[in-house]
Amino acid sequence: MRLLPMLLLSFACSLPAVAVDPPTPATAAPAQAGSGQPDRQDEVSRPLHTQVLLARARFSPGEIDGVAGSNQARALRGFQAARGLEATGELDDATWEALAADTSPALVDHTLTAEDLAAPYVEVPDDMMEKSKLERLGYASAWEALGERFHSSPALLQSLNPGVEPRVGATLRVPNVRDLPPLARAARIVVSESDATLVVLDGNDRVMAQFPVTSGSEKDPLPIGEWKVETVAMDPTFHYNPELFWDADPDHSKATIAAGPNNPVGPVWIDLSKPHYGIHGTPEPARVGKTVSNGCVRLTNWDVLALVDAVEAGTPVEMRK
Repeated sequence: MRLLPMLLLSFACSLPAVAVDPPTPATAAPAQAGSGQPDRQDEVSRPLHTQVLLARARFSPGEIDGVAGSNQARALRGFQAARGLEATGELDDATWEALAADTSPALVDHTLTAEDLAAPYVEVPDDMMEKSKLERLGYASAWEALGERFHSSPALLQSLNPGVEPRVGATLRVPNVRDLPPLARAARIVVSESDATLVVLDGNDRVMAQFPVTSGSEKDPLPIGEWKVETVAMDPTFHYNPELFWDADPDHSKATIAAGPNNPVGPVWIDLSKPHYGIHGTPEPARVGKTVSNGCVRLTNWDVLALVDAVEAGTPVEMRK
């Protein structure tokens, strides 16, 4: 596969999304007695534990927030279907039993390193012209960096670690989702607009992974059909051309947006055979699966980084209604 670091790309699908299902504020409610959870009862709610187990099983709930929302239901339906269970999206006893076969703790203690904190931080403006003035679109805060590191909302991490200052050497309680084995090469990728999912399939049509996505809108629909991966650009810069966006500010001009996790396409651009379309990350992980896009397929940054291991030039990508 051709990996293209720091590539200058011209995309037609990465302006800020419009919410259709606004994200719910994160919380880490205490677990209920008798929940069957092996972790500490004072800090692990059933939704939080469920989301961690789903992420570990490669049925991503998107941003782990401890709230039983739409992305958790999508992940549960995918997990249930793959395990031969009734795909209700509800956490019934049979589904919990299948998930809890992974007896790893939901939360673990982690001592922070400089790499975890990913400093320096930058105030990222909303306006594209103002973004173009930055040398790199890094994280806005340590909590944002840690949220990406542990696939979690910053609010959830703060609620799990009250009073803890995020600094090198500090110990945080975090979701146990790091260091999962890389995905094997996919036989094909299927993106479903109606389900808001991207599914990774092997040669026997077995589901290897499922991720929530934002894909298309009424004005910029997902390009339904059969495509293929052309190239993968890591840490891409973004060539902003307002002429490609129906809702661009009329006062905007062409601009180059620096690379970084808060770049409009995040840390990865998976270029497709459909011109100007691709699969990419996002600076707004809480909105994945809850918004519309300008036609492309948007994942959380950690999910698109996991997907990179599964694709190569020529990997078939099917876009479905």
